[in-house]
Amino acid sequence: MANQPHHRAFAVTVGWTLLLLFLGSVVHATGSSLACPDWPTCFGTMVPEMEGGVFWEHLHRLVAGGLIVMFALAIWLTHQHAPPEHRWVVRASWAGLALLLVQAVFGGLTVLWELPDLLSTTHLALAFLFLILAVTLAAVTSPRRAARSALDAGTRRLLGRPATIVTELVFMQSLLGAWVRHTDAGMVCGTGLLCNGALIPTAWSPFIAVQFLHRAVGIATAVVVVALAVPLTTSARPGHVRVAAGLALALVLAQVTVGFLSVSSILAVVPVSLHTLGAAALMAVVALLATWGRMRDPERSGVGA
Repeated sequence: MANQPHHRAFAVTVGWTLLLLFLGSVVHATGSSLACPDWPTCFGTMVPEMEGGVFWEHLHRLVAGGLIVMFALAIWLTHQHAPPEHRWVVRASWAGLALLLVQAVFGGLTVLWELPDLLSTTHLALAFLFLILAVTLAAVTSPRRAARSALDAGTRRLLGRPATIVTELVFMQSLLGAWVRHTDAGMVCGTGLLCNGALIPTAWSPFIAVQFLHRAVGIATAVVVVALAVPLTTSARPGHVRVAAGLALALVLAQVTVGFLSVSSILAVVPVSLHTLGAAALMAVVALLATWGRMRDPERSGVGA
């Protein structure tokens, strides 16, 4: 159990996916989404001049291709090294590879069809779903599980359904953010904390509605993340749970701050890109907490999920 190269491959996949999501946000924030008018080539070649918008768009494509190769390697390593009780991981990995390929095709269609809002949002949603799957696979294959003590009943209750609900809420909030981004609704409420000077908008449009909903759900998400994480940071909780819960608290506070900076800076590239990365990182952490809560303890039940 100490040597699990497939776990390391899944862990690298998580980091790689976060990088890809960050680069995708940079591509959109810099207006580089259509810098390469064709797909999968860029101006008919796989080695275009890497300058301007082409640099960001083609770099994003190269990193996406590398992620597919990395995850395929993780599947092969799982076949070679996974113990019998982890064979379900192989099936989940193949499903993940299929999801990754579909997500790549959606990325190509967003370019070929010139960025339709629904398609672009779906492209990002599939990336977030793949991130959750990669986090789950990395968690259940971790060799550290055998060395950890069993979770107490109180911790398991918090990490069961509550953490799953929080993960779902963070995912929904991320989709709203994607819809705001791809419909160019980021600035319809102005640059302040209020929406055009009012706590609740006095004039409505579809764009104001989605922006206001994103803000309202964002506040609700921050509240529930804090409500979940604070009890998990007490000294009575296992060390790895306390660390993850503390990270969730830091990420949600940073996410609220960066969201405000994104608007006040009129959607500057750095805060907007960090806002997407923060959403992805927060979702990865709460998904990890939820996975820990749903895993059986190795001491009592083997290492199955």
